[in-house]
Amino acid sequence: MSNPRILVVDDEKIAIRNLAHILKKQGYDVTTSQSGARALQLLEEQEFDLVLTDLKMPRVDGLQVLRRARSLYPDTEVIMITGYATVDSAIDAMKAGAYHYISKPYKIDAVRNMVDEALEKRRLRMENRELREQIKKINKTSIIAEDPSMKKVLKVARQVALSGCTVLITGESGTGKEVIAQSIHESSSRSSGPMVAVNCGVFTEDLLANELFGHEKGAFTGADSRKKGLIESADKGTLFLDEITEITPSMQVKLLRVLQEREVLRIGSTRPIKVDVRFLFATNRDLGQMVKEGKFRQDLYFRINVVNINLPPLSERRRDIPLLVYFFIRKYSESAGKNVKNITPDAMAMLQNYDFPGNVRELENIIERAIVLCQGDTIGVEHLPDIDVVTFRPKQGRWPSLEEQEREYILWVLEHTAWNKTKAAKILGIDRVSLWRKIKKYELE
Repeated sequence: MSNPRILVVDDEKIAIRNLAHILKKQGYDVTTSQSGARALQLLEEQEFDLVLTDLKMPRVDGLQVLRRARSLYPDTEVIMITGYATVDSAIDAMKAGAYHYISKPYKIDAVRNMVDEALEKRRLRMENRELREQIKKINKTSIIAEDPSMKKVLKVARQVALSGCTVLITGESGTGKEVIAQSIHESSSRSSGPMVAVNCGVFTEDLLANELFGHEKGAFTGADSRKKGLIESADKGTLFLDEITEITPSMQVKLLRVLQEREVLRIGSTRPIKVDVRFLFATNRDLGQMVKEGKFRQDLYFRINVVNINLPPLSERRRDIPLLVYFFIRKYSESAGKNVKNITPDAMAMLQNYDFPGNVRELENIIERAIVLCQGDTIGVEHLPDIDVVTFRPKQGRWPSLEEQEREYILWVLEHTAWNKTKAAKILGIDRVSLWRKIKKYELE
């Protein structure tokens, strides 16, 4: 492992020489700058693990160096050093993200200890992020499937993974569309490239355009530097666009051009950039019906629907419920530091007889909640929510539609959570944006 890299910035030659000497003796790789302006240039060229900068410097001061370092590299720690120790400057530095603040004259041991602590904090943060990413990757690529309907889906997914064609993944919310997309990427010839996932439903049109296509410096107010879009970032890899039905008509036109020409145009640029990206799309809506209603472009529909993989709801793959239950028990028992291993037959029967409008995501939330409440090694009925209250039976001589049942269930959950939308969304197994849309759709407020 290479030595930590430190940038020392101070307009006083003696001060910078002393600091560099102290840090090099500790085994650190030290780069120095006698001006804030030069420090900004160095930050643009390379990343440092830690920056020690004087506060008061001509033209470009320490706060500007601090803000630029944190903007470019959020994990880089910054320590402010100054002979002008005031409460206001200390507060400004800490608000801007400084790790700590020391004043001249400083003690050598104090500097050494502070540098060691700052670098240790950064190391732990990076290590924890890597562990979370490993766990996330394991969770995403772990597909539990014993039911024939889901096995059929996985067989098709393996076949299309090798072909490189565009895929449209459909199914209800919470069925695991992103899991399938991740599986296709991991099984493809692009597995060594990036897998970039975007939820189109959480962005406005302008923000989505900026995220997907990027922008040139000065393209709009606040565009202080060039930004590469997510389509470019997915070059030689896979781009997964979830909730594709939520994009506006004008964005549909832009996306169609990308699919046709295999090139992107950054905002504020006139020079197209060629990209080599595989596209995967997902939606929980009837895209074909939206085309008929004029809400989605037919030409774009044909472009993205080369192969359609439709995920069955959990209610149609009940053989997988016990396997999923034990998978989530193991997952959340380990993360919570508990020793929960089993579930009672009555509790399992309750889960198997439930229709799960939130599908696998809802089941996962139920088991996570049960792990928190369980004090022993076995989950019982008492640890589960009142999921048996919702029933599906004929009303007034006819079977209710899926939308009617969904409306009734969402209203029931909202009422039992005192209209706490965060709690309700978690129980339903959907995010707050999706819940807000359903409340609006069913006119519940």
